Amino acid sequence: MQFMTPIRAAMAAAVAAVALTAPVHADTWRGWNIHPKGYPNTTAIEKFATDVDKATDGKLSLKVYNGGILGDQSDAIEQLRAGALEFANFNLGPMGPVVPMTDVLSLPYLFKSPEQMHHVMDGPIGKEFAAAMEKKGIVVLSWYDGGSRSFYNTKHPIETPADMKGLKLRVMNNDLYVQMVAQLGGNATPMAYGEVYQALKTGVIDGAENNFPSYDSSNHYEVAKYYSVDDHLILPECLCISKKAWDKLDPALQDEVRKAAIASADDQRKLWAEDVKKSEAQVKASGVKVNTVKDKAAFQDAMKPIYAKFETEHPEFKKVIEQIQATE
Repeated sequence: MQFMTPIRAAMAAAVAAVALTAPVHADTWRGWNIHPKGYPNTTAIEKFATDVDKATDGKLSLKVYNGGILGDQSDAIEQLRAGALEFANFNLGPMGPVVPMTDVLSLPYLFKSPEQMHHVMDGPIGKEFAAAMEKKGIVVLSWYDGGSRSFYNTKHPIETPADMKGLKLRVMNNDLYVQMVAQLGGNATPMAYGEVYQALKTGVIDGAENNFPSYDSSNHYEVAKYYSVDDHLILPECLCISKKAWDKLDPALQDEVRKAAIASADDQRKLWAEDVKKSEAQVKASGVKVNTVKDKAAFQDAMKPIYAKFETEHPEFKKVIEQIQATE
């Protein structure tokens, strides 16, 4: 039998004491976010990370990587599905190639207002979209406000579809947006978000489309001085978790994460509404000419072939389109 020296015994006792008092090892989650510091989504998702850490007593430690430094959204979607990323704030616009049903949300002039969009996505229809995404490895915990997108350009105000004729406009990588611009007489150019400022400055493109906070934070207003409010896209975004990470959590932890995500969506929507007003005021003060399209009927009528083609190619989604349009 081997006996410990007093020193070894003291060391062993100290190690045992540390082991008994040490916190349970935390799972570290990485989160993807394309927006910069100070952006409403960034503030909301960072608070979500903090709230989860507190609510789980450090069992989950979340780190948000802002500014798209872990890749563009297409890369991040695949990383999340594979489990290389655990959570993210995704725009639903580029989600279509992975989850075809989400293309419904990219149909132009689908929603009447941001408030109607929230009502739709927080209800049974939103659960249908979440179920479709979960089948592809993406668990939706809450819906953010992706803003109301409008056209801006370097040439002139847009009041009617005729004002779109010949304009080269950047769009997100989704064929529905290409069709939308084509139906209005413009030429669509899918392009990475980070390339747009220089493309506008050098005349490679004449304009783009986005919401006021993005138009402001990207500094696109410096080179494209005409912003025409037509609200052609009112898009939800998701606070999403990798299904691989989600399925590893016990029900109690899942409940805490979900509660934090819902609170995060409430925070984001409030911050978003405040930021829209602030950004609109700032770009106007900089000399941007902002106009509101008074009659959207001509723009909406131009979209009828897109809806007809979409419903022919995807008859399984016709019902959900009608349900969204009928929701107040």
